[in-house]
Amino acid sequence: MFHFRNRPLLEIIAWLVAFLVIFGVALATNAHEALDHLFRAYEGSQIDEVLTALIIAGALGLVYSIVRVKDLSVEVARRLAAEQMIHAAARHDYLTGLPNRRMLDASADALLKTESSDEKIAAYSIDLSGLKAVNDNLGQMAGDAVLKRIGEHLSRLQNEDQVFHLGADRFLIVARGVGISGSASYAKRIVKAIGQPIHAWGTTVEIGASVGYAIWPDDANELQTLVRAAECAMYVAKKQGRNVTQAFAPAMENEIRKRLQMEADLKSAIREKAIVPHYQPLVDLKTKQVVGYEALARWETSPGRFVSPGEFIPLAEETGLIFDLSDSLFSMACRDAMTWPSHVMLSFNISATQLSDRHLGLKLLKTLHETGLPVHRLEVEVTESAIVRDPESAHFVLNGLDQAGIQIALDDFGTGHSSLSQLSSYPFHKIKIDRSFVASSEHDEKQDKIVKAIIGLGASLGLKITAEGIEHESQFEKLEVLGCDVGQGYLLGRPLPARSLDLTLASIPLATIARGPPPGHPAGGSV
Repeated sequence: MFHFRNRPLLEIIAWLVAFLVIFGVALATNAHEALDHLFRAYEGSQIDEVLTALIIAGALGLVYSIVRVKDLSVEVARRLAAEQMIHAAARHDYLTGLPNRRMLDASADALLKTESSDEKIAAYSIDLSGLKAVNDNLGQMAGDAVLKRIGEHLSRLQNEDQVFHLGADRFLIVARGVGISGSASYAKRIVKAIGQPIHAWGTTVEIGASVGYAIWPDDANELQTLVRAAECAMYVAKKQGRNVTQAFAPAMENEIRKRLQMEADLKSAIREKAIVPHYQPLVDLKTKQVVGYEALARWETSPGRFVSPGEFIPLAEETGLIFDLSDSLFSMACRDAMTWPSHVMLSFNISATQLSDRHLGLKLLKTLHETGLPVHRLEVEVTESAIVRDPESAHFVLNGLDQAGIQIALDDFGTGHSSLSQLSSYPFHKIKIDRSFVASSEHDEKQDKIVKAIIGLGASLGLKITAEGIEHESQFEKLEVLGCDVGQGYLLGRPLPARSLDLTLASIPLATIARGPPPGHPAGGSV
């Protein structure tokens, strides 16, 4: 079976062979003299003219065939070029031009081929941080331009065929001859190359990276295993913060396996609505009345056994599942709030990841409309660290919420990147004093002064003050005397599912409140 590209040549050869066979037969049989005799014998039937016409038509057909063969050759060349382009496109990223995962899989043997048994090969898994903010603030085209520039920076470190773009914000470098001693310094060179300021769309962008690396043949005996080991190290580096590098260790694989399993379980829990809001009361310290409930995410895997929000909330943010999780919880919380007295507020936490979504206000308003909960009964809580993470988007989102009539509370005040300019730059209606200040204010004079200062600051700015973590009556009484408006903590009520809330209480009876959370119940955490 011959290849398509050789077909025109074979057709010409076949025609020549046929011609030579016919020519040989004609010579052997003296065909021309026989035809002359035939023409003279049948002169009246015009056989000679018919044969002449056939010979001319055959010659013209030969010329036409030669032209067609030439055209076919051109078409074959074009088709082969197109096939090569498709093949290259399938194995290269269209944006950066770098080899992609298909090329990585196809060239596995070549990448691990060495001239010396002592040669080491390192794989570096790279995850970018900050790219999403570029896409959100400057647009997708700006993000694409940044990715191309980063690909160029990485290509200068290694030969281009050893740098791979695996999609989105993920890159991989396969480096030869680095060795164990030089692998750590090379990882830092990668971080430095990515961290170079990039000028895009009239502004300067700085991108960070988490880099994990593994060595062949020490950590793996094949490329696929080597890449997975590097990715395990990268995930560990990512959990430690921005611009961190991390070498692979065998124990990491178990941690990553647990993480992947928890991610799968989290997806399933969100899909099946197994994560539900529990509600902790917000109490007016003067009247002892419940003025609101804060919705807190609770994931109960079996009766009395909960997954800590400190575990699944960060995972939801890292994987992008926080959006689906928050949408589900907010919808359930709004429907529950519709069963409460009309003066009782719903307080709902907004994560830093959500605050970067400029359509957040529209999503919240859509859910409020669908559930029938009035806008003025909703209060959203944001942390200082969430605002600092993306100030421009935070300003846009919070101003939109304020204009829509939604109350905004600054949560965990004093524990993050505290700045008085935040109180004047953003439309806050309430400040929440973090539980750490409340817990230590009774025996730490400095902490006590900080609590007093925050309450005084709120009063001067016309902002309500909520104190978190009230667990003792002495704390309650002191905060009441200082002029704190609202209290929250186990003394006033622990988080409960909607069905367990006692909505008939006119005020909180302090003397009968049980101390502390129930066994196995997570003490904190929110969405």
